[in-house]
Amino acid sequence: MRADARKNRDHLLAVAGAVITEQGVDASLRDIARRADVGLATLLRHFPTREALLEALLRTNFDELAARADALETSSLPDDALVSWLRDFVACARDYRGVVTSMMTAIQDEQSALHASCVTMRAAGTRLLDRAQAEGLARTDIDGTDLFALAGSLAWLGDQPSSAPRADHLFDVVVSAILTSAASGSAERQCRAETPRGNATAPSGP
Repeated sequence: MRADARKNRDHLLAVAGAVITEQGVDASLRDIARRADVGLATLLRHFPTREALLEALLRTNFDELAARADALETSSLPDDALVSWLRDFVACARDYRGVVTSMMTAIQDEQSALHASCVTMRAAGTRLLDRAQAEGLARTDIDGTDLFALAGSLAWLGDQPSSAPRADHLFDVVVSAILTSAASGSAERQCRAETPRGNATAPSGP
């Protein structure tokens, strides 16, 4: 790609990212083109469909999440790795309001521009889930498809104004349902260990 064409494409992505963050994934493509000061035909020449545009916007984040899963497999305990990756996935999916619906649809549609990226994401989470299950730290009656659906649901809840204030609490509830009691206890102890001393409650009595 020529330097000027790449510059134009990067500009379109920057503008599209800002508009979709404000308006959600159903934002008007015509509005994106207008904000970028180009014609709609120019936008469509670079990104023929809305999904192609979303794929380009999400690709970097998805690649980083896949690499994150690889790193966590070798650097963290299985239950900690799974929880950390899930938290990162939910945060990534919430960057663009409404993208979860597109992701859940795309993973079933091999013709979707988002399909390959979503399958890669599901595979990364599945590896971490399998590892935790093998160590007896996660329940064994769910698979990677279930995990992807649960993570997507958590991201969707964060999109809803009425649920957003409870998003972190609901994340903890879902995680506690995925992990076994032993893993949940380990995670709780780890959380307490990481609490700054200055925030700890002072012991009472002599």
